[in-house]
Amino acid sequence: MSLAPRAVLVHRRTEYEELLARHGTHGQAAFVLAGRGRSVEEVAERHRRAVRALADVAAAVPLRWRRSRVERADLDRFLFGPQDVVIVVGQDGLVANVAKYLSGQPVVGIDADPGRNPGVLVRHRPRDTGALCDAAVSPGTGVDALTMTEAVADDTQRLLALNEIYLGSPGHQTARYRITRNGARAAGEVQASSGVLVGTGTGSTGWLRSLWLERGSRMTLPAPTDPRLVWFVREAWPSPATGTSSVAGELAAGDWLGLTVESDRMVVFGDGMESDALELTWGQSVRIGVSDTALRLVT
Repeated sequence: MSLAPRAVLVHRRTEYEELLARHGTHGQAAFVLAGRGRSVEEVAERHRRAVRALADVAAAVPLRWRRSRVERADLDRFLFGPQDVVIVVGQDGLVANVAKYLSGQPVVGIDADPGRNPGVLVRHRPRDTGALCDAAVSPGTGVDALTMTEAVADDTQRLLALNEIYLGSPGHQTARYRITRNGARAAGEVQASSGVLVGTGTGSTGWLRSLWLERGSRMTLPAPTDPRLVWFVREAWPSPATGTSSVAGELAAGDWLGLTVESDRMVVFGDGMESDALELTWGQSVRIGVSDTALRLVT
């Protein structure tokens, strides 16, 4: 007998739970917020909606399936299996948070609070969960293969991201590095900047888009399923020793952008999760390009 699929419900602590963790009780949280002209009830109501959505999703998972649950803060310690169906209950950003830990498992995005989320990645409602679970394990199911980006360091450290990868100083100060593309014979360009951002089509509605707009770039941003990346150098500084001639570009499948560290320390992190970053020291190098792994989002 084949092993039944496992539904892994991914969620995050609500604002209300974070308030209780900080202030201890509902009453104390209410007192603190009242002093700021805010009511705890609006936060508590969103918490109740999130808890209700999570319960409805759990109840709709097929009875024969195995099931597990993981909170966002524990994702880096959770072991996903090849037969898992990952059900993200929350915001669009939570799908990006979990994407880097997957290797092709189907993902179902459930919007826990319709009207507050754009719903780009969490496209469905709790009532759809049962049908989506069946679809996720059925051949020929509609799945969007969302392009991901990957960074690989010379010491084999590897990082995946759905939206974007940032490379720069851990304190977001000036980083020094040498930038090259596709192993060009030229030595590349030494730069001093506040970091480099490499993003996908999924990330082109966020941080990447803000840089694109700021530059007035004529590049066409990719769609989420396009096997293409766009990259920008942030605030490159011209000096006798550093240049600004290579500050933006595109990467097709098979292309890569290379950085060699010339600072004491640089970090590489994806999708805003700086707590789970690669750390590189002087002389180390890293390559960033289109990943062979895509996020399989059930439509």
